[in-house]
Amino acid sequence: MSFKITIVYWLVFAAAATWLLLRTKFGNWIFAVGGNKDSARAVGVPVGLTKIALFMGVGAGAWFVGMHLLFSFNTVQSGEGVGNEFLYIIAAVIGGCLLTGGYGSAIGPVIGAFIFGMVSQGIVYANWNPDWFKAFLGAMLLVAALVNLWVRRQATRR
Repeated sequence: MSFKITIVYWLVFAAAATWLLLRTKFGNWIFAVGGNKDSARAVGVPVGLTKIALFMGVGAGAWFVGMHLLFSFNTVQSGEGVGNEFLYIIAAVIGGCLLTGGYGSAIGPVIGAFIFGMVSQGIVYANWNPDWFKAFLGAMLLVAALVNLWVRRQATRR
C-alpha cells in the first residue's frame, strides 16, 4: 500500500484556498473583481493588483506541480500539460464555478477534479471505448453549464 503525498498537498492547498476566499479581505476582493470589476473599482478594490496577485498565485501553483512531477518521475516534458486547459476548466465548472464569474469556491474545483478523475478512470475500468471520454466530458460540461445558468438566475431573483 503506497501513500501518495500529492493527496495531502491537494487537500492542504484546497483548505488554504478556502480560508483565503472565505476569511480574508483579499478573498472578498477576488469575488468582487470576478463579479464586476467596474463596481469593485468604484468601492476601492485594487482590481489590477488583485488580478496580478491571482496570476502570480496560479504561476506559483504551476511551479509547485511541475517541481513535484520532476521530483516524482525524475523527468518532465516541457509541454506535458499543453492542450489540457479545457479539461481543467471543465473540472472547475463541474465543481460549481460560474462561467460568468463572481461566485465560486475552492472546494468546488476539488470536487470537480475528483469527479473528473473518477469518470476518466471509470471509463477505462469499465472497458468502454476511450473515444467516448470526450463525448461524456462534453455532456458533463453541458449539464454543469445548465446548472450554472440556473444558479445564476436563482441568485438574481433573490
